[in-house]
Amino acid sequence: MTRLASMLRRRGVILPSFEIYGGVSGLVDYGPVGASIKRRVIDCWIEHWTGIPNVREVDSPTITPEPVLVASGHVGEFNDHMSECGDCGGVFRSDHLLSGSHDFPDSLDASQLDSEIENNGVCCPSCGSKEWKGASPMNLMFRTSIGAMGKARQAYMRPETAQGMFMLYPALFRHFRQKLPFGAVQTGRGYRNEISPRQGMIRLREFNMAEMEYFIDPESPPEVDLGSWDSRVVLIPDPEGSFAGEKKISFAEAFDSGIVRHPTVAWFLAMTLEFLEKVGIDTGKVRFRQHASTEMAHYASDCWDCELAGEHGWVECVGIANRTCHDLIAHQEHSGSSQLRGWREYETPRQEIRDTLAPIGSVIGPKFKERANEVTKLLGDIVEIPDELPFKLELEDGSIIEIGEDMVTRRTEEVTIRGEYFTPHVIEPAFGIDRIIWHILDHNFNEIEKEGEMYTILSLEQSVAPFDVAVLPLFDKDGMGEMAREIASEVNSIMGITADLDTSRSIGRRYARCDEIGVPWAITVDHTSLEDGSVTIRRRDDQAQVRVDVGALLTHLSAGAVPELF
Repeated sequence: MTRLASMLRRRGVILPSFEIYGGVSGLVDYGPVGASIKRRVIDCWIEHWTGIPNVREVDSPTITPEPVLVASGHVGEFNDHMSECGDCGGVFRSDHLLSGSHDFPDSLDASQLDSEIENNGVCCPSCGSKEWKGASPMNLMFRTSIGAMGKARQAYMRPETAQGMFMLYPALFRHFRQKLPFGAVQTGRGYRNEISPRQGMIRLREFNMAEMEYFIDPESPPEVDLGSWDSRVVLIPDPEGSFAGEKKISFAEAFDSGIVRHPTVAWFLAMTLEFLEKVGIDTGKVRFRQHASTEMAHYASDCWDCELAGEHGWVECVGIANRTCHDLIAHQEHSGSSQLRGWREYETPRQEIRDTLAPIGSVIGPKFKERANEVTKLLGDIVEIPDELPFKLELEDGSIIEIGEDMVTRRTEEVTIRGEYFTPHVIEPAFGIDRIIWHILDHNFNEIEKEGEMYTILSLEQSVAPFDVAVLPLFDKDGMGEMAREIASEVNSIMGITADLDTSRSIGRRYARCDEIGVPWAITVDHTSLEDGSVTIRRRDDQAQVRVDVGALLTHLSAGAVPELF
């Protein structure tokens, strides 16, 4: 791991942030190579999940007003316990101090943590003391404010992208013509004020997330053929449940046997494994672990972590949670909005006797003008008639109007009921992009002996490599440099393909630089190239080379068919 970390830093992949000022724990920079890898991993993620029908990308602010996070439970529940050393004053996450001593330390309350720390004789990682102050909760969100001085509104930097997508539910519901299921994906930064961030990219205070919120009718979840994913994977069900114990099983078998409780959760477990394989994760180092009831997030009825094995052991990189209707109901109750609902058509319309409010068109028309039809429809949809008039009515765009006594007539009549409103359920796959990138690098870092020295090859998938191809003139003279620049320009004009031009030092050193950062192909321009317009194309993983005409090479690059040249 030391050699990998050294290479990543030296080659501008991942570096400490603000290093000339001493650095800040829990913050990292992606350099010119790393930023390209990150962008391509994110693009692969978006392409993968938006391949599902009725899933679209959205983008919401990273600053979130406090009422939103009060409703979601983050202000009250988003805490970790911290323990302070009584001698040196070092502060550590209490549950991390018990790693290896307790199966689920994050499920313990403050007094239980104190007892376990004392009973296990836990020493301070900094000074070795066993004197600890009592564990206390710390909210992990970064507090900020919106606006100036006395008129500022309390807010937080978002701990997840999910809440922004819940706020966009009304817009999504309209976009998808009021028909479920549908989903939204969002990528971007999240912020958690970790108590003691360690392990490099594994635990960051500012991190890259990729999440999907998939809204479904709980009475008719989407049907998916899980047989399309026939590989057997390692699942570790709830250790407190009836299926306890590690199992190697297909996703279809896991759902049919009841290990995975919900069909959409099973589907997203399979989709997650498929994505990880696409971006170069070793599937032999993947497992799915179900949360025990004692460690379940406050919003979830079921949750599976996808864990990846690497230099830091098994690390949670993805969480697939059945959030049920928790969030939408919470935001309905706290905001008073009626827009966070779905509509379910009955197979056969029903006749009911009920009180209704009949709109008076001669009043509503002039009063609301172009919105009169919308107001009339919403009045007809009211199921529970207000006890008193006037009352407030929320329109589809969130605006509020007042309905007075002169606008409606109360009637008791037989009405045809064609459907009902309900609160959708949400299935959420949430990906930690930084952790996944670390494991991509870890799983594909190879060292071989070459000419008596260790030689590094980063065997990245082309889809996530920083560049698709390197263009290398044998010498930057005699026209070879000019031809290399022309080829690089042509390659970069191919949509989705990027080339890196490298002209410094020996050709062997440049090959090594390409291999070290995972560039899959290297084009070499030499003296023969000037004579007949051909170049050599070199394959990274075995250093094999073939000679090919430039035009044919560009055609194969454009078609993603370079391997066919070998």
